[in-house]
Formats: sequence, structure tokens, C-alpha cells
Amino acid sequence: MILSNITPNTSDINSQTIQLMHGYWRAANYLSVGQIYLRNNPLLKRPLAKKDIKLMRLGHWGTTPGQNFIYTHLNRIIKKYELDMVYVSGPGHGGPALVGNTYLEGSYSEIYPEITQDEKGLKKLFKQFSFPGGIPSHVSPECPGSFHEGGELGYSLAHSFGAVLDNPNLIATCVVGDGEAETGALATSWHSNKFINPETDGVVLPILHLNGYKIANPALLARIPQEELIKLMEGYGWKPYIVAGDEPLKVHEDMAFALENAIVDIQEIKAKATQTDSKRPVWPMIILKTPKGWTGPKYIDDKPVENHFRSHQVPISDPINNEDHFQQLEKWLRSYQVDQLFDDEGTLKKEYQQLAPKACNRMGMNPHTNGGLLLKDLKLPSVKDFAVKVNSHGDIGPGDTRSAGAFLKEVMKINSDEKNFRLFGPDEILSNRLNEVFETTNRQWNAQTKNTDEFLAPEGRAMEILSEHLCEGWLEGYLLTGRHGLFTSYEAFIHIIDSMFNQHAKWLKVTKELPWRRRLASLNILLSSHVWRQDHNGFTHQDPGFIDHVINKKASIIRVYLPPDANCLLLILKHCLESKHYVNVMVAGKHPSPQWLSMDQAELHCKKGIGIWEWASNDQQDSTDLVMACAGDIPTLETLAAVSILRKEIQEIKIRVINVVDLMKLQSTNEHPHGLSDSDFDALFTKDKPVIFAFHAYPWLIHRLTYKRNNHLNFHVRGYQEEGTITTPFDMTVLNKLDRFHLVQDVLNFIPKSGSQYDYLKEKMKDMLIKHRNYIEEHGIDLPEVKEWKWNL
Repeated sequence: MILSNITPNTSDINSQTIQLMHGYWRAANYLSVGQIYLRNNPLLKRPLAKKDIKLMRLGHWGTTPGQNFIYTHLNRIIKKYELDMVYVSGPGHGGPALVGNTYLEGSYSEIYPEITQDEKGLKKLFKQFSFPGGIPSHVSPECPGSFHEGGELGYSLAHSFGAVLDNPNLIATCVVGDGEAETGALATSWHSNKFINPETDGVVLPILHLNGYKIANPALLARIPQEELIKLMEGYGWKPYIVAGDEPLKVHEDMAFALENAIVDIQEIKAKATQTDSKRPVWPMIILKTPKGWTGPKYIDDKPVENHFRSHQVPISDPINNEDHFQQLEKWLRSYQVDQLFDDEGTLKKEYQQLAPKACNRMGMNPHTNGGLLLKDLKLPSVKDFAVKVNSHGDIGPGDTRSAGAFLKEVMKINSDEKNFRLFGPDEILSNRLNEVFETTNRQWNAQTKNTDEFLAPEGRAMEILSEHLCEGWLEGYLLTGRHGLFTSYEAFIHIIDSMFNQHAKWLKVTKELPWRRRLASLNILLSSHVWRQDHNGFTHQDPGFIDHVINKKASIIRVYLPPDANCLLLILKHCLESKHYVNVMVAGKHPSPQWLSMDQAELHCKKGIGIWEWASNDQQDSTDLVMACAGDIPTLETLAAVSILRKEIQEIKIRVINVVDLMKLQSTNEHPHGLSDSDFDALFTKDKPVIFAFHAYPWLIHRLTYKRNNHLNFHVRGYQEEGTITTPFDMTVLNKLDRFHLVQDVLNFIPKSGSQYDYLKEKMKDMLIKHRNYIEEHGIDLPEVKEWKWNL
């Protein structure tokens, strides 16, 4: 239903409705306890026996009854108004809640037909939870209705906002746990309401669930005065409704009215948005305060459990060996009166079944939670329209990412009707030289503006906030619900989202193995302002280690690209935007730099991912003396400069130049689908010749990728060595011994040849390093012969 057409009313909130919802909630709670404890006797048709209990009991109870309560009420409001709503579980460790509720509504059995809606199916449902060969205890990809991995806290609200961008009729109800609310990422996410356009975007309805405790400590927001909490949320720009208590029927009634009020607010905001009301809306939220472990045992071993941190995981720890525990467990299970909720066959009774929405209105079957169902291919222009003209190898271009910006501008333009592509960045789109995108779009922004501001508007394709967490979370939510995007960041600070990347990569890995999950657009990350051109910012801005982190993940999921020039970057960028179900990391420079390949040459090179640059090599007719390899734009420049010195000074040395675009080519085909076979690797790098490898990042990564290769012992890798300061661009390479003069010395040290010309050249290189140091200390800029060097062989 279109949100602006809703006319809320509360006539159905009566005692009968409350009693039915209370019964449905009891059923969800019973299923949750059953998942944690039971492997048999799922309907308690006979007295509980110790053989019915799992030998290993895992899971999280504390958050689960509150989430069951919320899910029950969302079902009512969805069905009443035919809402398009998804459920995002911030405290995703409460996996029994989402599993149980999707089972009750029928979604689980549709996805997994063997988990039937009867006693046999219930037994399977219970046994599989946190059981070998079964399902995880968190809200995981295996669970219908989930698109937010529940293993790590902090990202639920950002994912929710990403989901509703360009989805004007979608409501993402986000349950924020009070423990999760203490994370920096979540605290920043409250500000996302300043970026939502009420006319073109959907709605995020946060429910801050205060159950008072984390694993072993009280939760901060549950221990500040209510007045202070309300002011905090109002300060963030929200309109909070408070629902609190521990008497179920009263809390049911209050929650039903709170949701009705929230719907009224949403309807009014949406209606005004279509009337071009320029005032930023104040969106509703709900603060729900209920006991942790609600409806569970109040005391165990004379220690408080309900409304205490002891209810967080498995409250009754030893029901098999401890008789008191065993009796308490049976009493707890029977307290839900399961015989009143399920019929003799083990099917939820019809009066409760009718509370759940139908078909795709069920939150477990909402297509936005399986975003590949909605995914449409991006329309992409021809990269040849943006090619940098290269008359001769080494012509200076305007900056590789500038060409990418022109390409992205056109991507946004030709997909403007679909509204399925966005660019995300932490205030660095301009800094990373993607300037041209602002010729076709603005930054989306719904806070105050001034006449002197640039590129700010209520609607735009660019999303910028100075929080890598939030940019990544928005993009992930956008991708997970079936759209496309790109995240651009400074290379050193992308580490801020290391853990977020981990979770998304794990999501992709697991969903790839689930036939009912559809493929998503890839998570594309473009890193610029990289380590070798952060000389003006100094040591704090210099860290190329994100790609080391990425390569740890499953080979079928991750890709790392190091294009040496603009034409290669354009081809790689187009390839990444077309791809599905990967994490693609691209590293490229933004400053004017040499361009090595024409577009036709670049196309051949990028399709191979690695190759010999014949025009730079001189071993075509003779036996190769050594290989000079490079990966990355600055390593490529310094390698070619070193080659030019060697070929002019000692013409007898036969050099093969290899450039690597796709870093994963260095791995074996047994380790990575993009890898080279051993025979192909040997054909490139030889079996026994020295290899001087100039690498963009930390040198040991190349050793790690090639350690099983025949010629690995002859690899000598230069890369970043944690040396940096505010200095000249070339001095950055000198400090880390990646420069042309050190590379020439490396060649002379490693090739098995000798003679006076070798000795004299080595001394000349030492002299050049001294000359370089003296020059920059006097003039503050690089040597003219370095700045003005061009390839001329």
C-alpha cells in the first residue's frame, strides 16, 4: 500500500486483539526456548525427559522475547495497512526470534519444505538450531527475511537506511539493542534521518529496545533518566514514543497504540512531502523498555535471571545433571501452555495463524530481504568514450580517477530513471577527484543549507558523511536490497570498516551456497589518495594494508585490482560494476600521472589480468636475465624508470617487464579462480631467474601469494615498509626503497653478472640518492630529472 494513502485508526485495539497477540507471542517464545533446549518431544505431549534435551545448549535468550513481542506487533500493523515492511534485528544474536517467527508465519517452511508445519517439522526446527549440520544461533543468511547478519553489533540502523533509499514505500523497522546502541557506528547512524528524502525514499522506524543489560553489564541507555534519553533522541531529530513495563497485556496495548501513532506520523510526513514541504521532518521512533529474558525463570540457584544479565544466553545451564534445573526447565516450557496454541498435529491454531500477513507481505518473504530478486543490471556506457588518448607510452594524463569520475557521471545519467545506483564517500568524492559526478547529481542532504554550500539538495545520487562506518553501512543496505553502488575512500582510512567488510564477505560466501538466495550486485570499493601520494599528509595517512585484510576472505568472493593507468581503471571499474556477488577492491591514483596503454592495449591487458609489456622488455630474442614486475601505478612508474636506466647503461642485460592488474593472478588456480596455473606462472616469471617485484602495498603479501611457486625463492619484493613523513612524492618511494635508484641497485645485486660497468652504475645510483636528498632539503621539490622523466626507449 502507498504510505501516503494510509488512514490510521485504533478501533481494532480491543481485548480480543490483545489476547490473540498475546497468544501468538507466547507461541513465538515457546519456539525460541524449544530451539535452545529441545531435540525431541516438541509439543510436550508427555512429561519432559532428560533425553529430550540437547546435550549442548547454545543460543541467546535474553533479547529474544522482546524481539518476539515486536515481531508480533509488526505483523498486526502490516496486515492492517498492507505495509511493505522488513525487520532488521540489531541484536541479531537473538536468532531464535526470527527463526521462530518466520516459521509461525509459514515463510520458513516454504523455503525449507522439510521443516513442515506439524509436530515432525517442529522437532526438526528445534534440533537444527545451534546443532552440527544445522543453522547458526544468530540471525544468519540461512534465515528467511534476514538481510542483516547478526554476528556483529553496530550496523543495523545504517543497513536499514541504505535499504530505504530509493524505496519510497518501504518501511525498515530496525530493532536497536541497548548494548548495540553503545557502539560508535550505531551512535552515528541516528543522524541518517538528515539524509532521507521523504518523497523519494522510504522510512526507517527505529525501535530502541531497552532490556537493561548486555552480556555481563548494565546497558548505558537503560541507566540514564528517561527524560535525558528522550532529550537525546529528540536532539538527534527523532520523535520518541515510550512503551515500558513488564505486565504483558498492558504492554501489548501500549505498543499497539504506539505503532498506530507512528503510522499517523509517517502518513503525515509522506503526505506533506508530496506537497513540496521543504521543512525537514521529524520521524517517529519507539523506545521499548521490557525486562531482559522476559517470561523466563525469575531466579535460578537463588540468583536473579529475568531482568538481569544472567538471562543473556542459556539461563538454565545444566538441566540434565541438575534436578532442580530440570524441573525449572519443564515448568518454564509449560508456562506457555503450548496445547492452547498448537493443535494435535502440531500446527499453529487458525485463530493465531490469521494474525500473520500473507504472501510477500510477510516479513520473512519480503523480496527486499532477498535483494537479488529485485536486481536489475546497470546500464553502462562504453569505456571507449572516456578513454585517455595515449600517443606514446608515458604520456601524462589528468589523473586516473578523474577519468573514472567522468565515467560515473554518465552511469548516473543513463540510470537516472531506474534510480538504482549511488556513490558513497566520507566527504572525499571531490578529494578523490571524482568531480564530474556533480555535473549530473548532488549530494543528498536534508539538513540546513546556506547559499555558499555546493552540490547539496534533498535528492541526489551521492551520499557523503564523515563516517566510513555509515557510508559502508548505507551501501551494504542498498546492495542487499537489490541495487548497485560504489564506495570511494582514502586508502589509509578504509581500515575503519575492516570488520564491516568481514561480515559482508561472510554474508556473500554463505548466500552463494543457498540456492534460494539470489545474487547481489558486488560491493565495489575504490581507494584513492593512496599511500604513495599521501606525502603532504604524512605518516598518519599512509597505510596500504586493507588489501592484505581482504585477501584473507574466501577466494570465490574477493577480487583486488591495481590498474596502472586511467584506461585500465576504466575497464576494471566497468567490469566491477557489471559483476555480481563479489567484493571488488580497486586502488588508483588521483594526480596527473603517466599513461602507459592505449584503450585497445589496456583492454587486452585487463582481460588477462597480468602480462608481459613487450614494448618495455628487451628479452624477446635472447635468454631472460631477470624479470622486473610491478603492481600499482607508482610501482609501475618506478619500475619503468629503473628499466630505462638499466637498458641505457648496460644494454647486455635482458629484462622482462611484467605488470599485474589482477592481484589474484599470482595465486595458483588451486587457491583462487582467477589464479594462474603453475605452467603459465613459470612462462611469465621463469623457473630460475631473479624477480625484482615493485609492489603497491606491504611486500610480504607477494611472498604469501607466491610461496608455492617454483621460482619463489628468487623473488625480491619492494613495497611499503612503514616509512613515511611529510615530504616530496618521489621521496616517499626513496624512504621505502621502492624508487628507481634502489630498484637498479637491487637488479645489480641479484643478477649473476659482474664487471666494472655494473660497479660504476651501482655507484651512480648511490650518488643519485645523495643528490636527491640534498636537492629536496634545499628546494622542497623533487629533482627535475625525476619530475620531468619520460619513457623514451
